[in-house]
Amino acid sequence: MDDSSIAAVDFKARHWDFAQPGQIKPGSEAHYQMMTRLLEETYNPYKPAVLDWPVLDAETKARITSLPIWDIAVQTEIKASMRIEAFAKTVKNPALRAALLHMAGEERRHRDVLSRLVAAYDIPMQPDEEYVLPVDAEWGFMVTGFSECVDSFFAYGLFEMARRSGYFPRELVETFEPVVQEEGRHILFFTNWIAWHKANMPLWRRPYFALKTAAVWAFLIWERIGIARDVDGLEGADANFTINGSKALSDEMDPAVLIDICLQEDKRRMAGYDARLLRPTTMPRLARLARLIVRPKKRLAAV
Repeated sequence: MDDSSIAAVDFKARHWDFAQPGQIKPGSEAHYQMMTRLLEETYNPYKPAVLDWPVLDAETKARITSLPIWDIAVQTEIKASMRIEAFAKTVKNPALRAALLHMAGEERRHRDVLSRLVAAYDIPMQPDEEYVLPVDAEWGFMVTGFSECVDSFFAYGLFEMARRSGYFPRELVETFEPVVQEEGRHILFFTNWIAWHKANMPLWRRPYFALKTAAVWAFLIWERIGIARDVDGLEGADANFTINGSKALSDEMDPAVLIDICLQEDKRRMAGYDARLLRPTTMPRLARLARLIVRPKKRLAAV
């Protein structure tokens, strides 16, 4: 593909409106159609095998390869694709099942991208672990979805800070950019699935689903403060990817600045999609609340 074709595909992956006009109520048939068409109609057909991995100078290569995230990143993508695919097999709605399988395929492609990066820069890796899926497939999908909502919010900010600072060279940023944007589409789909699913379940099931959602959030908090270890077969991978990456990239970063950039990037990456799609709100709300307390560091005057 030439540069103009690549630019057109990239634009299509970031900008999309559902063809049906008018208001769309969460849980309606129109909402279902919009939600299930999102991923396929914004698909970016990049191929990991032809991605151009830039040649890095010795200092940059050492900095990138020393990040303690690559094993965890690959394992996280493997587990995400397996959980999503397992849940898809339980879904009867053909369009929804197809959307979930599409999402699982994109997660496998993320794993392929990371594996090729590891190979390109000779990053030592541990052998792939054997992963046992949760008994409750919906639980596994919800853990993946809410985990991606948390991780993507911070990944947006960290990725942008790494770009601005030059921690990641421009060419490497451009190579990874489609993967980062793709995760934004995933959490957009997941957020709308949650709303559609709740609206269409019997009233008697809604209290149980609310408790299940609260339990997933409790698990993710538990996992992220380092208490959970071998729960649900996750081995802490989902949490550690964000935690280790944050430590590696933000030791010298002003937390207030990081929060501001996360909020800006979250808004920017969601801006191109149909405004009638529901957006993830938990992390932006928590970040804005934290920002009321976290103040920018005072910079010392030069002497």
